[in-house]
Amino acid sequence: MKQVAAAVIIDARGMVTGWSEGARRLTGHTAEAVVGRPAAELLAEELPPTAMTELTGVVALRHRDGHRVALAVSACPVLGEDGGSRGFVVTALPEPPVPEPQAVAQGPSSLERAIRQASVSMSAFDTNQRYTWLNKAACDLMGVEEQALIGQFYGDTHLVPDDRISQGFLLNLREVARTGTPVRYETFGKDVNDGREYAWSLEMWPVRDDLGAITSVGIAAFDSSEQHWSRRRLALLNEAAAGIGTTLDVVRTAEELVELVVPRFADFVSVDLLDWVLGADEPPAAPADEVVLHRVAHGSGTEGTPEAVIPLGAKDTYPPFTPPVRAMAEGRAVLGRVGERAFDEWVAERNAREPVGRPYRKGVHSMVTVPLRARGTILGVAVFLRITRPDPYTEDDVALAEELASRAAVCVDNARRFARERTTALALQHSLLPRGLPGQAAVEVAHRYLPCGSTAGIGGDWFDVIPLSGSRVALCVGDVVGHGIQSSATMGRLRTAVRTLADVDLPPDELLTHLDDLVTHLADEEDSEDVAELGATCLYAVYDPVSRRLTLASAGHPPPAVVPLGGVAELIEVSAGPPLGVGGLPFEATELQLPEGSLLALYTDGLVEDRDRDIDHATAELCRALNLPGASLDAVCDAVLKAVLPEQPGDDVALLLARTHALGAGRVATWDVPPDPAHVAVARQAAMEQLAAWGLEEEAFVTELVVSELVTNAIRYGEPPIQLRLIRDRALIVEVSDGSSTSPHLRRAHAYDEGGRGLLLVAQLTQRWGSRQTGTGKTIWAEQPLPAG
Repeated sequence: MKQVAAAVIIDARGMVTGWSEGARRLTGHTAEAVVGRPAAELLAEELPPTAMTELTGVVALRHRDGHRVALAVSACPVLGEDGGSRGFVVTALPEPPVPEPQAVAQGPSSLERAIRQASVSMSAFDTNQRYTWLNKAACDLMGVEEQALIGQFYGDTHLVPDDRISQGFLLNLREVARTGTPVRYETFGKDVNDGREYAWSLEMWPVRDDLGAITSVGIAAFDSSEQHWSRRRLALLNEAAAGIGTTLDVVRTAEELVELVVPRFADFVSVDLLDWVLGADEPPAAPADEVVLHRVAHGSGTEGTPEAVIPLGAKDTYPPFTPPVRAMAEGRAVLGRVGERAFDEWVAERNAREPVGRPYRKGVHSMVTVPLRARGTILGVAVFLRITRPDPYTEDDVALAEELASRAAVCVDNARRFARERTTALALQHSLLPRGLPGQAAVEVAHRYLPCGSTAGIGGDWFDVIPLSGSRVALCVGDVVGHGIQSSATMGRLRTAVRTLADVDLPPDELLTHLDDLVTHLADEEDSEDVAELGATCLYAVYDPVSRRLTLASAGHPPPAVVPLGGVAELIEVSAGPPLGVGGLPFEATELQLPEGSLLALYTDGLVEDRDRDIDHATAELCRALNLPGASLDAVCDAVLKAVLPEQPGDDVALLLARTHALGAGRVATWDVPPDPAHVAVARQAAMEQLAAWGLEEEAFVTELVVSELVTNAIRYGEPPIQLRLIRDRALIVEVSDGSSTSPHLRRAHAYDEGGRGLLLVAQLTQRWGSRQTGTGKTIWAEQPLPAG
């Protein structure tokens, strides 16, 4: 190699006045940057003491990029005319390297040994994608020696399949060699030996020479299969948390488990439950010798699930040695593989029992049987099979199967508990609702009750028809806040209270006042957290077929609708009081006259109120449906529900329809009675004549005694005005009214008492009797049964 020499001129002041090209190449400094500067500024260290006298030696200069440059220099003085020194011409050469002693041949360095023996697969390719170097891990992975691959193009070797993974690898090699940009990515594939999925994280980076040119591409490959499998298992568990248990339906929950794991985790899955899980029974006290399981769901990657031995909905008996019973008995997952006696016997039994599906079971090699256990109770079993997937189940897979089964079991148990509570609440509610409405002639009724299908459970809606004295009838609908057994139980208590209060013939507004007090007392007895659950609404109406007058009062309940005979439906303007349980606020009664044949519609808010519906629109639809001409009440009920309700109501619905009747003058007789005991006989005689006119001579004896006793008591103990009324309905009713509000009561007369036996006699001779308060006093009444016909 040609040696570079430098020439420098330094004047007598030590300033640089000349700078050669060789000097630039040795020091990196240009002439423009150096000429005119002191030469001492270029020194990297002080000159040796003999340098100025000997004019030769080694001088250390500072290179332009900062490193030290050692030069062998010699200086020649430049003399002037007077012989004095005008400066120096300095020549310089690079200092020759000090010869090193002959190195002793050594093996690979520690760094090279570490790289070659690393557990990470490492290799290098030239810029034309040919192998230049591989460590031991890379050779083991490829299954060949290093020398067999050196110089080979990546795609030419028979060890690399021509697939998407190899094509992506080659493309990244070329990009790194072309752009010099490092690449990191993850690739996935299947092992050619066991078919198990694997993942590799690869890093590629450019390798440069001293001048910065790319000479090769280095590669490191990390086996990330475990992390990949863990991520997949975690993703499956996350999907299970969101996808299993979306409904409170036992069978649907089992189906969601099957849909989640096929084919990602299993080629075939079956879910079998114990019989009691599908019903309302409690688990048996002791396990049976043989287990009967009910197939609720199964699925596979093959259409029609031909691998299944048990059809959906069918039952099967499992002996103790079978994997499902073993898993349930041990309370843990059972792993089985081909070649194990228990597994092979199980498969053989399945094939013998259902040979049609045998071709589809061919190749089954691994099975996990997991008990479905929730809250310490075994509910059933899930079976996972691998048939076409070559990789067998591992212990990690068993843990995943147990997690999935545990999630499904909790959701199945929740659905079972909900179904049981719903069934119990529905049975309770149906037992509290009127099964057969009592006979009465004031109204013709039809009703519908629809429990909602939402997860909130059965509500506390109720309705009732209560016969009252004087051929009157009470119509009642109510709705308890909340859902579930608590609401149904509260509904039963309120319905009983309404019937009790109705029996004493309280007016509607007074009855709601007493009912409001009852709800307030009930709330005080409960925990503070449950007070809100005891709130309720109620509508109570009384219809009198004699006067055709309807009296009603509301406690926060939707107003009823009325359709007069020949008219159109409209809502009754009712003074809506507060809901029951608020306390301290009054209720007001509303009265209106109804033509005979009018249609009344009483309902709970579930019919017209919903967060997805407009209440005004729903009410308008209700009125339109009530206008159905000439239809029976049952037909009108169905028309209302069809027109107003959505497909999936969000709340319970109670609907009560009543068509009014009237008792004409021919069935009612009324007499004013002067407050004089002499007129008792006159009243008695008038009553007998009316019975004869009605053809009821056989009832005359009892009626004569009843009229005599009740009129006598009114004259003796009551106040005017006194009135006698006979009503011929399904029963013969005797009513005596007076201006006193003092209610009569039965008492036992002693042997020598002259009175006190009248009401006792009335009670013994009639079917029932009682009294009620009126606006002007009270009315005492008694009923006698009439012969049918």
